[in-house]
Amino acid sequence: MDYVKLDELLVEETWLEALPGELQKPYAKNLCRFVETEMRGSVPIYPPPHLIFNALHSTPFDQVKAVIIGQDPYHGPGQAMGLSFSVPEGIKIPSSLVNIFKELRQDVGCSLPSHGNLVRWAVQGVLLLNTVLTVRKNQANSHAKKGWEPFTDAIIQIISQKKTGVVFLLWGNSAQEKARLIDESKHHILKAAHPSGLSANRGFFGCRHFSKTNQILERLGLSPIDWQL
Repeated sequence: MDYVKLDELLVEETWLEALPGELQKPYAKNLCRFVETEMRGSVPIYPPPHLIFNALHSTPFDQVKAVIIGQDPYHGPGQAMGLSFSVPEGIKIPSSLVNIFKELRQDVGCSLPSHGNLVRWAVQGVLLLNTVLTVRKNQANSHAKKGWEPFTDAIIQIISQKKTGVVFLLWGNSAQEKARLIDESKHHILKAAHPSGLSANRGFFGCRHFSKTNQILERLGLSPIDWQL
């Protein structure tokens, strides 16, 4: 692979303005060195470099209306595309996303889509943010605790500080742990179990987060999200 500098891959202007110098901080320089070394290693890393910051490139800072927080990218070939829970068209829909689609059908009547590409949500203002943005092939959480968490925490904090009325959908314990970064007097936090096969029956099904998000947005005078893919 050609040599890629991680900090040069984030090019979306509104995020660069919102996070001035974030990728030049000491922790982020260490993260950049780590990821650049991993890119040159023998084990592939996902997503491909041009998609690492896809969540930010697809949903500019000034357009964020809702945030869905995931953990780390899918680690199978061709799955990760830099948007939490999303997979490209033609890739088998993962079980968590199948459960999200089931809840969407129950909640707002969406028909089950034939693919798992969520970019249509992203361009409507739904920031699909993983807390870790890269992973080694077939090694879940292999890039956890390397510096991504403070970077994505900074994203959540700057949304909390500089915006108002954003809806945060926090599914599962690790996402809910991010509530500490969010000013609840200015924003809306919706919590539920994780949509994975293990926990969806323990409070994800029936959470109605999609209709609740739209009710909040409409109350604020904002256009609702069209969740149908």
